[in-house]
Amino acid sequence: MSTSASFGANAVIVVFGASGDLAKKKTFPALFGLYREGQLPSTVKIIGYARSKIEDADFKKRISDNFKLRDEEKDKPKIEEFLKLCSYHQGAYDTAEGYEELEKIIGEHEKKVGTESPERLFYLALPPSVFTEVAKNLKKYVYAENGTTRIIVEKPFGHDLDSSRELQKDLAPLFTEEELYRIDHYLGKEMVKNLLVLRFGNELLSGTWNKNHIKSIQISFKEAFGTEGRGGYFDSIGIVRDVMQNHLLQVLTLLTMERPVSFDPEAIRDEKVKVLKAFSPLNTDDILIGQYTKSEDGKKPGYLDDETVKGDSKCVTYAALGLGINNERWEGVPIVMRAGKALDESKVEIRIQFKPVAKGMFEEIQRNELVIRVQPNEAIYMKINSKIPGISTETSLTDLDLTYKSRYSKDFWIPEAYEALIRDCFLGNHSNFVRDDELDVSWKLFTPLLNFIESDKAPVPEGYAYGSKGPKGLRAFLNKHGYVFADEGTYQWPLTTPNVKGKM
Repeated sequence: MSTSASFGANAVIVVFGASGDLAKKKTFPALFGLYREGQLPSTVKIIGYARSKIEDADFKKRISDNFKLRDEEKDKPKIEEFLKLCSYHQGAYDTAEGYEELEKIIGEHEKKVGTESPERLFYLALPPSVFTEVAKNLKKYVYAENGTTRIIVEKPFGHDLDSSRELQKDLAPLFTEEELYRIDHYLGKEMVKNLLVLRFGNELLSGTWNKNHIKSIQISFKEAFGTEGRGGYFDSIGIVRDVMQNHLLQVLTLLTMERPVSFDPEAIRDEKVKVLKAFSPLNTDDILIGQYTKSEDGKKPGYLDDETVKGDSKCVTYAALGLGINNERWEGVPIVMRAGKALDESKVEIRIQFKPVAKGMFEEIQRNELVIRVQPNEAIYMKINSKIPGISTETSLTDLDLTYKSRYSKDFWIPEAYEALIRDCFLGNHSNFVRDDELDVSWKLFTPLLNFIESDKAPVPEGYAYGSKGPKGLRAFLNKHGYVFADEGTYQWPLTTPNVKGKM
């Protein structure tokens, strides 16, 4: 098979599972966003494939209802242009007929445009139960024998270590690691993609990014909503498997890995695997788990009130985990990863708290802290100590602040996560996709913890009210892991972000 650095003007993109929510809400809107910004050629062919019988016009309305417009007047003609590139094909996932017809459609297009070296991208917006079946049929009937084939596989990549290895064993004989793109949309988020430059492009941070200067690391994921009728699905997954083993662990590897020799995708992924192998086994005694109950005013239901959830479910909707890395850079630095549903706000952020300055001239002074807000309202700010202006000699904790909304014009295009990752795949860039050995090491780390949490030996999750900050033991848990809360009376928030709360 020949390979290319990027796809050309006559590439074909096929989205499997085109009638599903993921394709409707994420995949096709991302493809439109790329087209709107001139990142997809006007000659690309996009095919939706699914089992459902849907008329072409209905399919196009279904996907276009979710398109995001930056400038309504300019973007509406773009929608019409984009939809002309799209078509829908109904077919089964487990029989040859649909794939043979798909190959015919693609072949006719490639013949029409005179493509000598086919370039095909297949996006599997499908449940894992059909991954293998679809992959086998793709390889047999629609593979670009004399060109380039790329396959995007959506998470979850298995349910635990054994199932992940089984999936990999099924896919490995069919497609090379170069052809497979395991997508974790958190790796496409702007602030996550910025971590390499932030860490290694600033001597100010690079020189202090170690156990000699950093006291604690914290990554938090908060959702202000519960399962909202989807508890039956969530009940078999839980918050650890849903966001921690994948999304938050990916962020943590980028935060803690060594400097790659280059921006080459394999150089970056090599360093991620190296640091993962240095993680201590997760300690089942060093966890805080919870399950949300009714809101204090009784207006929001508890997890067990969801009719799709078993009445005696011990599913974890909140977890805080202590982690450690056994290498020269991070030995002894406490790391906390925490995530929960039905909390007081929706926010994802990273907090790097530095060690206190030496005593002497300062009896009491706050610690420096670097905060990276991944969402919403992307921002990077550093808490620093400064003298209060005027005749006072008192110090105050304030910010060096880079809030994207304030710094960049609203006309400045920041790609959505799926837009960024589909573009990377289109260009053959693996940097922000999960490699097979990386996936294996991450499941090795988390599977024992998951087995414990889902066993009879696990403690009953602590109840916390819908809309609260989480389990009552959270503050003590963070303190135990080296995080020191600032005296709120001394913290002056910057004027550019008046609506952002500083509380944990």
